[in-house]
Amino acid sequence: MESMESVSVVVPAHNERPNLALLHREIASVMAAIGLPWELILVDDASHDGSAEILVELAAADPHVRVVTLAAQAGQSGALLAGFAAARGDVVVTLDADLQNDPADIPRLLAALPGHGAAVGWRRNRRDTWVRRITSRIANSVRNAVTRETVTDTGCGLKAMRRHLLRHLPHSRGVHRFLPTLIKMEGATVVELPVGHRQRHAGTSKYGVGNRLLVGLGDLLMIRWLQKRRVHVEVARVTGQGLPAGARRSGEQIP
Repeated sequence: MESMESVSVVVPAHNERPNLALLHREIASVMAAIGLPWELILVDDASHDGSAEILVELAAADPHVRVVTLAAQAGQSGALLAGFAAARGDVVVTLDADLQNDPADIPRLLAALPGHGAAVGWRRNRRDTWVRRITSRIANSVRNAVTRETVTDTGCGLKAMRRHLLRHLPHSRGVHRFLPTLIKMEGATVVELPVGHRQRHAGTSKYGVGNRLLVGLGDLLMIRWLQKRRVHVEVARVTGQGLPAGARRSGEQIP
């Protein structure tokens, strides 16, 4: 069973200024109670609503907080990939910045993680409009049919994942919608559990029918292509000495 010695909480945010301070307080309270070393990585996806000033204040007031500022808007997938690259914990937890995901569910995700590559939530009693609920249900059904998966709610932002499984994710638009599938492609298992869902605290949603269903079709075909091209390599043995143990590979001389 893999160890869980530290946790990185990664939150992508675009124009979520009214939510950031409360989001930080809720996450900090939950993580302090867990008792593991932790960090909160807030990724500013080129916000233009004054979020940058709030993020600077949070980082100055709390040493657990690190802010990754993107030079240009990269979308949710790009912001998450930037956060994953900055993360230093054994486990990476993700959630959305709009406060619809409840940080109080993080301990349940971590408790379910041992023995698995990821523990992902599915939103029970969703507090969204009927249009969003229907489009999400259709999107999940289509994704599962094409990828031959059974993921209940891949759009749920609440996930806990082993960091080493996130090192080689494709840097492609829409990859955030397929994290459970991509983790399974690394040979790991994924466990699902119900999580809470709340109404948006402030601000407006960044997603509509156009960028949820139509744009996602191209991303879906990309993931299916990766699945079909996946090569399974099983090494029987490795013999020979090669480089001495601890030797550097950066061009420095080996003593």
